[in-house]
Amino acid sequence: MSSNFLPSPFTLHKQPNFMPFKHSTTLTMPTYIHSSRTETSHTNPNIDDHLFNNYAKYYRPGFPDLDSCLPISEKKSKKIDEINGSIGDDLWPRMKEEARLDVDQEPILSNYYFSSILYYDSMESALANYLSLKLSNSSLPSGTLYDLFSRVLAEDEQIMWAVNDDLRAVKERDPACISYVHCFLNFKGFLACQAHRIAHNLWSKGRKILALLIQSRVSEAFAVDIHPGAKIGRGILLDHATGVVIGETAVIGDNVSILHNVTLGGTGKASGDRHPKIGDGVLIGAGTCVLGNVRIEDGAKVGAGSVVLKQVPARTTAVGNPAKLIGGKENPVKLDKIPGLTMDHTSHISQWSDYVI
Repeated sequence: MSSNFLPSPFTLHKQPNFMPFKHSTTLTMPTYIHSSRTETSHTNPNIDDHLFNNYAKYYRPGFPDLDSCLPISEKKSKKIDEINGSIGDDLWPRMKEEARLDVDQEPILSNYYFSSILYYDSMESALANYLSLKLSNSSLPSGTLYDLFSRVLAEDEQIMWAVNDDLRAVKERDPACISYVHCFLNFKGFLACQAHRIAHNLWSKGRKILALLIQSRVSEAFAVDIHPGAKIGRGILLDHATGVVIGETAVIGDNVSILHNVTLGGTGKASGDRHPKIGDGVLIGAGTCVLGNVRIEDGAKVGAGSVVLKQVPARTTAVGNPAKLIGGKENPVKLDKIPGLTMDHTSHISQWSDYVI
């Protein structure tokens, strides 16, 4: 029988030596889990395009409880690594403390939190374990997935840097997120994104059948369908995430926020490089379709329910079906804040429509 069907992942012992938290007896993990797994105007003269672009790429939020939410490009990775220290060294202890506080409030969740968070010395091993349990089934054992995910995370350090940036992005931008550990355990958009990062690693190494299998399991488990060939940046928020579809040749930049039922798809008549390219700091509202090899430039915003078939210039807002620029094509309203970070869906809407309820 698969270990997935066991009523509890623990073996109880009576030794009082180790108490992971209040209200619990000592717990040890079974042998199949290994600890070694690793408001603006049309033209604002005070806005400088060059400064805005740098701000979009290197923005650092002024939240006292966040150490960093820098959208990191590949060229900047080394520098940011030196700033932040080892991967997750700031977030993981905090997440474990959040888990202990949650258990104090809800002791019936002690086994769940111990097996998911408190047992592990690193975020890498906890993530490998949690994803393996979420994506396993009777013919795809969690142990097999765990070993696979652990190896990928150990070999590709950039994935864990992205995981940390994604955690910070969700905590900062989504008011429904009450803690980092809450995001890690309960936000399927976050989990789907991390599973995709693993699948993309495998795809890039030629292990396409395995990558496509992970895509299929993620689609079944989380209702998020991201082709493993798609390239996704860091500091990503998939808010709610249900119904998100991202095609094979899509590219998503850093600090992008995407809501539910968004499709980054093809037109159905092209092959090869056929999917959208999303710049840094972009916000895409719920139910939007962006179709074809078109670019949504840095700092742009696409209103909910829009259908985008052409390029959206940087720092502009596109709304409607078909999507049109607020302010018009010749003199569109320019945004002075990054929508992917502010999550502002409604600014300038009066300039597009006088609709009232």
